[in-house]
Amino acid sequence: MDEETRREVTRLLKQMTGRVYLRFFKPEKEEECMYCKEEEELLNILSSLAPSGKIIIEKYSSKSEEALKYSVDLFPALLVHGEGKNYGIRFFGIPAGYEFAVLIEDIIDVSRGSVDLDKETLEILRHVDEPVKIKVFVTPSCPYCPIAVRTAHKFAMANENVSGDMMEALEFREFAEKYNVYAVPKVIINDVIEFEGAIPAKYFAVAVVESIGKRIPGLDFKEIYKRLRSR
Repeated sequence: MDEETRREVTRLLKQMTGRVYLRFFKPEKEEECMYCKEEEELLNILSSLAPSGKIIIEKYSSKSEEALKYSVDLFPALLVHGEGKNYGIRFFGIPAGYEFAVLIEDIIDVSRGSVDLDKETLEILRHVDEPVKIKVFVTPSCPYCPIAVRTAHKFAMANENVSGDMMEALEFREFAEKYNVYAVPKVIINDVIEFEGAIPAKYFAVAVVESIGKRIPGLDFKEIYKRLRSR
């Protein structure tokens, strides 16, 4: 990380209010992990740049009780937790390139315990009353991917039934093939709804609601997405 980036990250992290716990998971055999070493170094740098005591790094192996507790089965994995709070914000693969900014913004949001979502989107999300898992496949060089990941992570903070996973497609090619990822970002919701691209949060929320079999009167995600794609 160059000096200019360090200064900017330091400036941004000054916005933190509460503690944030970065729980990092890696396989016992580090050679099985493509970017574990680089991600550990990145997390240590973030901790050093944050206000004293605001970022706590915890490191676990794939065989740890914590990996089982948090259902972590892909590595490297990073969970962003608040003080005594698991928001369901997860990164599978190194948050590098454009995704680095997502991690910084997530840390700030979690430290504050709040996210910036408009009232209409929040109202739609209130219909989600059962578990929803959002996967967002990305690559580090994709400029639109952070929008989709941030939206998924904001939803996870706004509704405890939602979890949002960033999936680095190049590191987890087997999963990218399983979900037919040919373009990024690709969003998979509860394995029943999928779409490509970054879309407005309101319509993303409609897709989340429809993934559990509910409908928002006057809004149909398939029709909305068709219109968005035709623009």
